[in-house]
Amino acid sequence: MTDKITTPPARQAIVYVREAQTEALPDELKTAPGPFFSVHDEAGRVLALAPNRSVAFALARRNDLNPLSVH
Repeated sequence: MTDKITTPPARQAIVYVREAQTEALPDELKTAPGPFFSVHDEAGRVLALAPNRSVAFALARRNDLNPLSVH
């Protein structure tokens, strides 16, 4: 028997990373060299844009989110 109460670790929210579609980008980014990658919440809302996939994953992890790739 132990006096310690153990609780499971908090679950990280899942976000999805995918290549952003040009028509969905803000006007100032539509002509920029790309591609860009977007980070989406579970409802599909765009949370962030990144210049490449690696940065998108790092951005999500830096914000305590669990990124998954979507094709």
